[in-house]
Amino acid sequence: MGNAIRALVAYVPADCCQSYLVRDLREMPTDKMVDLSGNQLRHFPVHVCSFRELVKLYLSDNHLNSLPPELGQLQNLQILALDFNNFKALPQVVCTLKQLCILYLGNNKLCDLPSELSRLQNLRTLWVEANCLTQLPDVVCELRLLKTLHAGSNALRLLPARLQHLQELRTIWLSGNLLTDFPAVLLHMPFLEVIDVDRNSIHYFPSLVHLSSLKLVIYDHNPCRNAPKVAKGVRRVGRWAEETPEPDPRKARRYALTQEESQDGEAPALPSLLLPPNS
Repeated sequence: MGNAIRALVAYVPADCCQSYLVRDLREMPTDKMVDLSGNQLRHFPVHVCSFRELVKLYLSDNHLNSLPPELGQLQNLQILALDFNNFKALPQVVCTLKQLCILYLGNNKLCDLPSELSRLQNLRTLWVEANCLTQLPDVVCELRLLKTLHAGSNALRLLPARLQHLQELRTIWLSGNLLTDFPAVLLHMPFLEVIDVDRNSIHYFPSLVHLSSLKLVIYDHNPCRNAPKVAKGVRRVGRWAEETPEPDPRKARRYALTQEESQDGEAPALPSLLLPPNS
């Protein structure tokens, strides 16, 4: 019965009906976090915007396709999750939240990102996986503090050369795209620690030995004729990788999330599954 009521309420646009789902959110949460994920919301409850000290806002897995301008009042927001919704364009108000560090936009219907996203100069993690991107938006190359970029499950065929200017970037996830060649720009990014090009159409891998910071490369499910050469101690996941057991790609991807949401802001030690063996 509870699920039936939630489904019914989600189809009624009136704010008074949607407030049934958020009736306990009349005061600022002590942990400065609001999680409305999975509530089948079609309209964002505007009264949440009165929580001016809010730091984390999770709106994942709803039916949202717009956000009210009042969201711009949340100038202390650092984490915003909009994944698994119905956004065809990123609401401009998101680009006014200048303290954002982590932005989840995966599993929507985005074909591009607005140039105004460049205002988010504190952004360190951007997830745009499972959208409709045929090219990586140029504005991504202007997010100079970005550390983690998850752009898997799109329709990317290449990466812009300007990406190499993101010298803080450490982790890039590109699985499930339409890459036929290993992105040349990545060869000029020696600061990368994790590269994931799983499930593409790459036939040949160049040497990655010179990428001095590399810890993990995932290249499985490509019609490749060779494995990428890597420096000693770098883990490889894919065909012809010598070291066993290989790290699970899903666990490797979870590591990036843990790394970016660590409370002290410093990267935690790599889990043993991803560490090179003792020499």
